[in-house]
Amino acid sequence: MLGRFIKGSNEQKTAQSSAGAVTVHSLPAAPVADGEMQGDDFLTLKVDLHRHLIDRFNLSALETASKDEILNEIRPIVREFVRGRNVPLNARELDQLTSDTADEMLGLGPIEPLLKDDSIADILINTHKRVFIERRGVIEETSIRFRDEAHLLRIVNKIVSAIGRRVDESSPMADARLEDGSRVNIAVRPISVDGPLVSIRKFSKNPYSLERLIAFNSIRPPMVDLLRIAVQTRKSILVSGGTGSGKTTLLNALSSYIPATERLITIEDAAELQLQQPHVGRLETRPPNVEGKGEVRQRELVKNALRMRPDRIVVGEVRGEEAFDMLQAMNTGHEGSMTTIHANTPRDALSRLEQMVGMAGMPMTHESIRAQIASAIDIIVQTQRLSDGGRRVVSISELTGMEGNVVQLQELYHFVRREVTSEGKIVGEFRATGIRPRFAQEAATLGLHFGKDAFNPQVPL
Repeated sequence: MLGRFIKGSNEQKTAQSSAGAVTVHSLPAAPVADGEMQGDDFLTLKVDLHRHLIDRFNLSALETASKDEILNEIRPIVREFVRGRNVPLNARELDQLTSDTADEMLGLGPIEPLLKDDSIADILINTHKRVFIERRGVIEETSIRFRDEAHLLRIVNKIVSAIGRRVDESSPMADARLEDGSRVNIAVRPISVDGPLVSIRKFSKNPYSLERLIAFNSIRPPMVDLLRIAVQTRKSILVSGGTGSGKTTLLNALSSYIPATERLITIEDAAELQLQQPHVGRLETRPPNVEGKGEVRQRELVKNALRMRPDRIVVGEVRGEEAFDMLQAMNTGHEGSMTTIHANTPRDALSRLEQMVGMAGMPMTHESIRAQIASAIDIIVQTQRLSDGGRRVVSISELTGMEGNVVQLQELYHFVRREVTSEGKIVGEFRATGIRPRFAQEAATLGLHFGKDAFNPQVPL
């Protein structure tokens, strides 16, 4: 095994080494604090070791190597390097140095452990000096940092080069996706004044079911029954909410109720939906290349999807003119389609949708656009990320048509806040409004029935 990735002797650069004994202490009984191994001396040692290995290794051979192979290969080299520096490291620090170095060579350096931690939802890098994470709805700062701005930029370029992009002064913003599906947004100087900003929305390996959302108290069983029956009766659903409120999570969960016999086409800016049905076609937008060519927008994908004989279309998020084509699809034989939108209330969602349809440049009055919306959308589900970090379905509303030139909404369920505890936790309850959905009779003819007290406002959910 040893030597598989090492350059031939004629390729290697001469490296100076000095004699000395490495001090490797036995593992301490208690875990070493993260900050203990993130000091300047340790970072400097990692940088020097990385340069030393780059001089010795055949980088092209590393492209097909696993982390275990790299660890086996570099472990004796790391030990020799540390011995030459006469650096006193305990066994845990030596193992971390070896693992961190492998992450630099194969992965994304200091943030590689964060990417592997399934409890982390977001990684937020505010220049090379500070790295934050979101875990269970709460943002916290980590002890992880990069050696300097050049180190962070090297990781950034590793991310964007995988999709044929670049990030520099002439092109200071980029969206990308990691191999595991995680979404990445990058901004560098000059638009990012203090240095690179990197936001990573991690890709969930195990998408939440509605049953898990019930366990998290994000929604209650009667509300789930309503949404399940809405999906099964082919009602078109719009999931509305702010950033990080759980829109995509809910959309994934809702899709599980679509029959396996139907053909689904998903359209996204960055593919993250994980539909479990066997007959799914996934389409993804493409940004322009470095020459500004080759862009494929969502509207083009929606139009193309209509030629692919879908039973339903699922758009990850409507953001612009594609809203017009999405509504057309819902109104012309693709009932039961779903999408999400950024908005703070159901009424705001309708206003934003109207604005987006107007962006398509079609000769339509506001009244005709609203009529299209009222005809196409059946249910609006409002999600919210609360101040305590919890995510809730705070409202489920049904569209009931037009009255004058106004789209009519009737709320079926809502979340009522009661108090905020001394720990900052929001206490509240889900309540029915007492209104039954207009499609209840249609559902009954299909053998789908709501619970006896599903819409009783006096009965806690």
